[in-house]
Amino acid sequence: MENNQQIQEKAKKAEVIGIRRHCLGTDGDGVSTLVAFHGCLLRCKYCLNPQCHSSFDSTREKTPEEIMDILRKDELYYIATEGGVTFGGGEPLLKSEFVRDVLELGAKKWHITLETSLCADRTHLERLLTYIDEYIVDVKDMNDRIYESYTGRKSNLMKSNLKYLIDNGKAQQIICRLPLIPGYNTDTDRDRSEDELIEMGITHFDRFSYIKRDSIIEEDGHQWKRITLADIRERQKRKEKAKNFWNKFKNGSIKGFFTKEIIIEE
Repeated sequence: MENNQQIQEKAKKAEVIGIRRHCLGTDGDGVSTLVAFHGCLLRCKYCLNPQCHSSFDSTREKTPEEIMDILRKDELYYIATEGGVTFGGGEPLLKSEFVRDVLELGAKKWHITLETSLCADRTHLERLLTYIDEYIVDVKDMNDRIYESYTGRKSNLMKSNLKYLIDNGKAQQIICRLPLIPGYNTDTDRDRSEDELIEMGITHFDRFSYIKRDSIIEEDGHQWKRITLADIRERQKRKEKAKNFWNKFKNGSIKGFFTKEIIIEE
C-alpha cells in the first residue's frame, strides 16, 4: 500500500507523451517548446496523437521541476523571438494544476499558449486564466451534428467554454482552428462555422485540411488502437451478410438446423 509521501509525490507528476523543442511557427509564435500531455475526453476519428489514449508508460511521468528544467534551456530563444511554451496533448486543460505549477516556477517573460479543444470542466479554464497569453482552440466544426459525429461528444462544453473566454475579454487572444475533415464536413460547413464565430467576437482563424488516412482510432477494451478502413468495410460486409442471412431464415427461404455455436458478430 502506498504511504502518504508516495501519494503526494505521485500527485505532483503528470503523464507526458512528448516534449518537442525548437518549434518554429507551428505551435505558437517565435521559437517555442511543445509539451504534450496524455489524456483527452474526445475520440476524434482521425486523431493526430492517438498515443494520448493508450495505456501510459509511467516512466514518462514528469514533475513540474523536471519540465521546467527542460524549458529553461531555451529561454534566450523564447525572449529573442517572442516565443515561449505551448501546452498541448491530448488535452492540457485536464492537467491545469500541473501546468500552473510549472509556470509558477518562473515563466513571466515567455509567451504561453494553450492548444486545446476546450473539452474540460470550467474550473480548469478558471485556474489558468491569468497565465495564458494565447489560446489555439481546436473547434472542429460548430455544427452540433458534425462535431458529435467526428469527436464522439456533444459540442456544448466546447461552446460554453469558448463563450466564457470571450466574456472574460480573451477574444483577441484566441485562434480558432477550422479543419476540412474528409467525410465529415465541407467548405460550406466551415464558412458557416466561421460566420458563427465572428458573431461571437472571434477574429483569428486557422483553416486547413486533414489528409484522409486509411485508418481510424477505435477502442478495444481499455486500449485504443488504429484499424484500417479496409477492416471497417470488411466488418460492415460481414454484418450485412449476417443480416441478410437471418432475414432469409426468418422468411423461410433458408431451412436447416442451427446450434448455439452460431455467433453473429456484433
